[in-house]
Amino acid sequence: MGDIDLRIEDAAAPDASREPFLVALGERVRSLRARKGLTRRALALASDVSERHLANLELGVGNVSVLVLRQVARALDCELVELLGDETASSPEWLLIRDLLRGRGDDDLRRARLALTELYGDAGRPGARTSRIALLGLRGAGKSTLGRRLADDLGVPFVELNVEIERVAGCGLGEIHNLLGPAAYRRYERRALEEAIQLYPDAVIATPGGLVSDPATLNLLLGHCYAIWLQASPEEHMSRVLAQGDLRPMAGNTEAMDDLRRILAGRAAFYGQADLAFDTGGRSPDDAFAGLRAALRAAIGR
Repeated sequence: MGDIDLRIEDAAAPDASREPFLVALGERVRSLRARKGLTRRALALASDVSERHLANLELGVGNVSVLVLRQVARALDCELVELLGDETASSPEWLLIRDLLRGRGDDDLRRARLALTELYGDAGRPGARTSRIALLGLRGAGKSTLGRRLADDLGVPFVELNVEIERVAGCGLGEIHNLLGPAAYRRYERRALEEAIQLYPDAVIATPGGLVSDPATLNLLLGHCYAIWLQASPEEHMSRVLAQGDLRPMAGNTEAMDDLRRILAGRAAFYGQADLAFDTGGRSPDDAFAGLRAALRAAIGR
Protein backbone atom coordinates (compact mmCIF):
# COMPACT_ATOMS: atom_id res chain seq x y z
CA MET A 1 0.00 0.00 0.00
CA GLY A 2 1.13 3.54 -0.61
CA ASP A 3 1.89 5.98 2.18
CA ILE A 4 -1.29 8.03 2.37
CA ASP A 5 -2.24 10.67 4.90
CA LEU A 6 -5.80 9.74 5.78
CA ARG A 7 -6.10 11.63 9.06
CA ILE A 8 -8.49 8.94 10.33
CA GLU A 9 -10.22 9.95 13.52
CA ASP A 10 -10.78 7.46 16.33
CA ALA A 11 -13.84 5.33 15.57
CA ALA A 12 -15.11 6.07 19.06
CA ALA A 13 -14.94 9.83 18.63
CA PRO A 14 -18.51 11.10 19.13
CA ASP A 15 -18.16 14.06 16.77
CA ALA A 16 -17.02 11.86 13.89
CA SER A 17 -19.69 9.25 14.47
CA ARG A 18 -22.42 11.91 14.46
CA GLU A 19 -21.21 13.82 11.38
CA PRO A 20 -24.03 13.33 8.80
CA PHE A 21 -21.83 14.13 5.79
CA LEU A 22 -19.26 11.46 6.70
CA VAL A 23 -22.00 8.90 7.39
CA ALA A 24 -23.65 9.62 4.01
CA LEU A 25 -20.26 9.49 2.28
CA GLY A 26 -19.54 6.09 3.81
CA GLU A 27 -22.93 4.76 2.73
CA ARG A 28 -22.31 5.90 -0.86
CA VAL A 29 -18.89 4.21 -0.94
CA ARG A 30 -20.34 0.98 0.47
CA SER A 31 -23.26 1.05 -1.98
CA LEU A 32 -21.02 1.72 -4.99
CA ARG A 33 -18.64 -1.05 -3.91
CA ALA A 34 -21.52 -3.52 -3.66
CA ARG A 35 -22.91 -2.44 -7.02
CA LYS A 36 -19.52 -3.01 -8.65
CA GLY A 37 -19.28 -6.44 -7.04
CA LEU A 38 -16.06 -5.62 -5.18
CA THR A 39 -15.06 -6.92 -1.77
CA ARG A 40 -13.41 -4.43 0.55
CA ARG A 41 -10.11 -6.20 0.00
CA ALA A 42 -10.47 -5.89 -3.79
CA LEU A 43 -11.24 -2.18 -3.48
CA ALA A 44 -8.26 -1.73 -1.16
CA LEU A 45 -5.96 -3.30 -3.76
CA ALA A 46 -7.45 -1.30 -6.63
CA SER A 47 -7.31 2.04 -4.80
CA ASP A 48 -4.06 1.49 -2.85
CA VAL A 49 -5.90 2.36 0.36
CA SER A 50 -5.76 -0.03 3.32
CA GLU A 51 -8.75 -2.14 4.30
CA ARG A 52 -8.75 -0.52 7.75
CA HIS A 53 -8.99 2.95 6.25
CA LEU A 54 -11.74 1.84 3.90
CA ALA A 55 -13.64 0.30 6.81
CA ASN A 56 -13.48 3.60 8.71
CA LEU A 57 -14.55 5.49 5.59
CA GLU A 58 -17.57 3.22 5.09
CA LEU A 59 -18.50 3.52 8.78
CA GLY A 60 -18.55 7.30 8.45
CA VAL A 61 -15.67 7.92 10.87
CA GLY A 62 -12.89 8.44 8.31
CA ASN A 63 -11.98 12.09 7.79
CA VAL A 64 -10.23 11.33 4.49
CA SER A 65 -8.26 13.68 2.28
CA VAL A 66 -9.50 14.68 -1.19
CA LEU A 67 -6.62 12.75 -2.78
CA VAL A 68 -7.71 9.54 -1.09
CA LEU A 69 -11.32 10.05 -2.18
CA ARG A 70 -10.05 10.52 -5.72
CA GLN A 71 -8.18 7.20 -5.50
CA VAL A 72 -11.30 5.45 -4.24
CA ALA A 73 -13.44 7.07 -6.96
CA ARG A 74 -11.02 5.93 -9.66
CA ALA A 75 -11.03 2.38 -8.30
CA LEU A 76 -14.84 2.41 -8.33
CA ASP A 77 -14.82 3.88 -11.86
CA CYS A 78 -17.03 6.81 -10.90
CA GLU A 79 -16.73 10.57 -10.73
CA LEU A 80 -15.61 12.11 -7.46
CA VAL A 81 -18.86 14.11 -7.30
CA GLU A 82 -20.78 10.82 -7.18
CA LEU A 83 -19.08 9.99 -3.88
CA LEU A 84 -19.67 13.50 -2.57
CA GLY A 85 -23.34 13.34 -3.47
CA ASP A 86 -23.48 16.17 -6.03
CA GLU A 87 -25.39 14.72 -8.96
CA THR A 88 -25.55 17.93 -10.97
CA ALA A 89 -23.22 19.27 -13.63
CA SER A 90 -22.30 22.83 -14.55
CA SER A 91 -24.67 22.93 -17.54
CA PRO A 92 -27.81 25.06 -17.05
CA GLU A 93 -29.82 22.34 -18.80
CA TRP A 94 -28.72 19.77 -16.22
CA LEU A 95 -29.74 22.15 -13.43
CA LEU A 96 -33.18 22.68 -14.99
CA ILE A 97 -33.69 18.95 -15.50
CA ARG A 98 -32.65 18.26 -11.91
CA ASP A 99 -35.12 20.84 -10.65
CA LEU A 100 -37.94 19.22 -12.63
CA LEU A 101 -37.11 15.80 -11.17
CA ARG A 102 -36.30 16.89 -7.61
CA GLY A 103 -38.46 15.24 -4.98
CA ARG A 104 -40.31 12.93 -7.36
CA GLY A 105 -40.87 9.29 -6.52
CA ASP A 106 -39.54 6.24 -8.32
CA ASP A 107 -42.68 5.86 -10.46
CA ASP A 108 -42.39 9.42 -11.79
CA LEU A 109 -38.65 9.03 -12.37
CA ARG A 110 -39.22 5.77 -14.24
CA ARG A 111 -41.78 7.44 -16.51
CA ALA A 112 -39.30 10.25 -17.18
CA ARG A 113 -36.54 7.76 -18.01
CA LEU A 114 -38.80 5.79 -20.34
CA ALA A 115 -39.79 9.01 -22.11
CA LEU A 116 -36.13 9.89 -22.59
CA THR A 117 -35.42 6.35 -23.75
CA GLU A 118 -38.17 6.66 -26.34
CA LEU A 119 -36.72 9.98 -27.45
CA TYR A 120 -33.07 8.94 -27.61
CA GLY A 121 -33.18 5.13 -27.78
CA ASP A 122 -33.59 2.82 -30.76
CA ALA A 123 -36.83 4.43 -31.95
CA GLY A 124 -35.90 4.65 -35.62
CA ARG A 125 -37.32 1.21 -36.48
CA PRO A 126 -40.76 0.13 -35.21
CA GLY A 127 -40.35 -2.66 -32.67
CA ALA A 128 -36.55 -2.32 -32.78
CA ARG A 129 -36.10 -2.41 -29.01
CA THR A 130 -38.24 -5.52 -28.53
CA SER A 131 -36.42 -7.33 -31.36
CA ARG A 132 -33.38 -7.63 -29.08
CA ILE A 133 -33.91 -9.48 -25.82
CA ALA A 134 -31.26 -8.81 -23.15
CA LEU A 135 -31.06 -11.07 -20.10
CA LEU A 136 -29.83 -9.49 -16.85
CA GLY A 137 -28.93 -11.02 -13.51
CA LEU A 138 -26.15 -12.45 -11.38
CA ARG A 139 -24.10 -15.49 -12.33
CA GLY A 140 -26.19 -18.62 -11.97
CA ALA A 141 -29.44 -16.91 -12.94
CA GLY A 142 -29.70 -19.00 -16.12
CA LYS A 143 -28.83 -16.31 -18.66
CA SER A 144 -26.71 -18.57 -20.88
CA THR A 145 -28.86 -21.71 -20.60
CA LEU A 146 -32.20 -19.97 -21.06
CA GLY A 147 -30.76 -17.45 -23.51
CA ARG A 148 -29.62 -20.13 -25.96
CA ARG A 149 -32.97 -21.89 -25.82
CA LEU A 150 -34.86 -18.62 -26.22
CA ALA A 151 -32.72 -17.61 -29.23
CA ASP A 152 -33.31 -21.01 -30.88
CA ASP A 153 -37.04 -20.75 -30.27
CA LEU A 154 -37.21 -17.21 -31.69
CA GLY A 155 -34.90 -18.06 -34.60
CA VAL A 156 -32.42 -15.28 -33.80
CA PRO A 157 -28.69 -15.22 -32.95
CA PHE A 158 -27.57 -15.80 -29.38
CA VAL A 159 -24.91 -13.35 -28.19
CA GLU A 160 -22.83 -14.09 -25.08
CA LEU A 161 -21.54 -10.63 -24.24
CA ASN A 162 -18.59 -12.01 -22.24
CA VAL A 163 -17.34 -13.66 -25.44
CA GLU A 164 -17.75 -10.37 -27.30
CA ILE A 165 -15.81 -8.53 -24.58
CA GLU A 166 -12.89 -10.93 -25.02
CA ARG A 167 -13.02 -10.45 -28.78
CA VAL A 168 -12.99 -6.67 -28.49
CA ALA A 169 -10.21 -6.69 -25.88
CA GLY A 170 -8.12 -9.33 -27.64
CA CYS A 171 -7.57 -11.25 -24.39
CA GLY A 172 -9.44 -13.23 -21.75
CA LEU A 173 -11.62 -11.79 -19.01
CA GLY A 174 -9.09 -12.80 -16.34
CA GLU A 175 -6.33 -10.90 -18.12
CA ILE A 176 -8.52 -7.81 -18.46
CA HIS A 177 -9.33 -7.80 -14.73
CA ASN A 178 -5.85 -8.74 -13.51
CA LEU A 179 -3.71 -6.66 -15.87
CA LEU A 180 -5.90 -3.76 -16.95
CA GLY A 181 -8.33 -3.33 -14.06
CA PRO A 182 -12.08 -2.81 -13.63
CA ALA A 183 -12.22 0.54 -15.44
CA ALA A 184 -10.75 -1.01 -18.60
CA TYR A 185 -13.17 -3.93 -18.32
CA ARG A 186 -16.15 -1.56 -18.20
CA ARG A 187 -14.88 0.24 -21.33
CA TYR A 188 -14.59 -3.04 -23.23
CA GLU A 189 -18.00 -4.11 -21.93
CA ARG A 190 -19.67 -0.98 -23.28
CA ARG A 191 -17.84 -1.24 -26.60
CA ALA A 192 -18.90 -4.88 -26.95
CA LEU A 193 -22.53 -3.95 -26.27
CA GLU A 194 -22.38 -1.11 -28.79
CA GLU A 195 -21.05 -3.46 -31.46
CA ALA A 196 -23.63 -6.13 -30.64
CA ILE A 197 -26.42 -3.57 -31.05
CA GLN A 198 -25.00 -2.48 -34.40
CA LEU A 199 -24.42 -6.01 -35.69
CA TYR A 200 -27.60 -7.74 -34.48
CA PRO A 201 -30.97 -6.07 -35.13
CA ASP A 202 -32.56 -9.27 -33.79
CA ALA A 203 -30.88 -11.26 -31.02
CA VAL A 204 -30.95 -12.65 -27.51
CA ILE A 205 -28.07 -11.19 -25.48
CA ALA A 206 -26.78 -12.70 -22.24
CA THR A 207 -25.09 -9.93 -20.26
CA PRO A 208 -22.43 -10.05 -17.52
CA GLY A 209 -23.83 -9.74 -14.01
CA GLY A 210 -22.09 -6.45 -13.29
CA LEU A 211 -23.18 -4.62 -16.44
CA VAL A 212 -25.84 -2.74 -14.48
CA SER A 213 -23.17 -1.10 -12.30
CA ASP A 214 -22.31 1.36 -15.09
CA PRO A 215 -25.25 3.76 -15.67
CA ALA A 216 -24.15 4.70 -19.21
CA THR A 217 -23.94 1.06 -20.31
CA LEU A 218 -27.25 0.23 -18.61
CA ASN A 219 -28.92 3.18 -20.35
CA LEU A 220 -27.51 1.99 -23.68
CA LEU A 221 -28.95 -1.48 -23.11
CA LEU A 222 -32.35 -0.25 -21.95
CA GLY A 223 -32.57 2.10 -24.93
CA HIS A 224 -31.90 -0.62 -27.51
CA CYS A 225 -33.08 -3.90 -25.95
CA TYR A 226 -36.04 -5.39 -24.17
CA ALA A 227 -34.49 -6.29 -20.81
CA ILE A 228 -35.48 -9.26 -18.65
CA TRP A 229 -34.15 -9.70 -15.13
CA LEU A 230 -33.73 -13.39 -14.30
CA GLN A 231 -34.14 -13.56 -10.54
CA ALA A 232 -33.07 -16.18 -7.99
CA SER A 233 -32.13 -16.24 -4.33
CA PRO A 234 -28.47 -15.79 -3.35
CA GLU A 235 -28.37 -19.44 -2.25
CA GLU A 236 -29.62 -20.62 -5.63
CA HIS A 237 -27.15 -18.41 -7.48
CA MET A 238 -24.31 -19.92 -5.48
CA SER A 239 -25.48 -23.54 -5.73
CA ARG A 240 -25.91 -23.29 -9.52
CA VAL A 241 -22.43 -21.85 -10.01
CA LEU A 242 -20.91 -24.56 -7.82
CA ALA A 243 -22.93 -27.26 -9.62
CA GLN A 244 -21.32 -26.12 -12.86
CA GLY A 245 -17.94 -27.00 -11.32
CA ASP A 246 -16.86 -23.40 -10.73
CA LEU A 247 -15.37 -23.28 -7.23
CA ARG A 248 -13.92 -19.78 -7.56
CA PRO A 249 -16.65 -18.06 -5.49
CA MET A 250 -15.62 -20.13 -2.44
CA ALA A 251 -11.85 -20.21 -3.02
CA GLY A 252 -10.15 -18.55 -0.06
CA ASN A 253 -13.33 -16.65 0.82
CA THR A 254 -15.20 -17.77 3.92
CA GLU A 255 -17.66 -14.89 3.52
CA ALA A 256 -18.64 -15.69 -0.07
CA MET A 257 -22.37 -15.93 0.68
CA ASP A 258 -22.36 -12.64 2.59
CA ASP A 259 -20.54 -10.99 -0.32
CA LEU A 260 -23.06 -12.43 -2.76
CA ARG A 261 -25.99 -11.15 -0.72
CA ARG A 262 -24.45 -7.66 -0.57
CA ILE A 263 -23.82 -7.64 -4.31
CA LEU A 264 -27.39 -8.69 -5.06
CA ALA A 265 -28.79 -6.11 -2.65
CA GLY A 266 -26.60 -3.39 -4.17
CA ARG A 267 -27.65 -4.22 -7.72
CA ALA A 268 -31.31 -5.15 -7.21
CA ALA A 269 -32.65 -1.65 -7.87
CA PHE A 270 -30.66 -1.51 -11.12
CA TYR A 271 -31.74 -4.98 -12.26
CA GLY A 272 -35.23 -3.76 -11.41
CA GLN A 273 -35.06 -1.23 -14.26
CA ALA A 274 -35.59 -4.15 -16.66
CA ASP A 275 -38.85 -4.30 -18.61
CA LEU A 276 -39.71 -7.70 -17.17
CA ALA A 277 -38.65 -9.71 -14.11
CA PHE A 278 -38.86 -13.51 -14.12
CA ASP A 279 -38.07 -15.67 -11.09
CA THR A 280 -36.22 -18.87 -11.99
CA GLY A 281 -36.08 -20.02 -8.37
CA GLY A 282 -37.10 -23.58 -7.63
CA ARG A 283 -37.61 -24.43 -11.31
CA SER A 284 -36.04 -27.05 -13.52
CA PRO A 285 -34.44 -25.73 -16.76
CA ASP A 286 -37.43 -26.96 -18.80
CA ASP A 287 -39.95 -25.41 -16.43
CA ALA A 288 -38.00 -22.14 -16.26
CA PHE A 289 -37.84 -21.90 -20.04
CA ALA A 290 -41.55 -22.62 -20.44
CA GLY A 291 -42.39 -19.96 -17.86
CA LEU A 292 -40.05 -17.42 -19.41
CA ARG A 293 -41.42 -18.07 -22.88
CA ALA A 294 -44.99 -17.61 -21.68
CA ALA A 295 -44.12 -14.42 -19.82
CA LEU A 296 -42.43 -12.97 -22.91
CA ARG A 297 -45.42 -13.80 -25.14
CA ALA A 298 -47.77 -12.15 -22.66
CA ALA A 299 -45.58 -9.05 -22.40
CA ILE A 300 -44.68 -8.30 -26.03
CA GLY A 301 -46.45 -10.94 -28.12
CA ARG A 302 -43.29 -12.81 -29.16
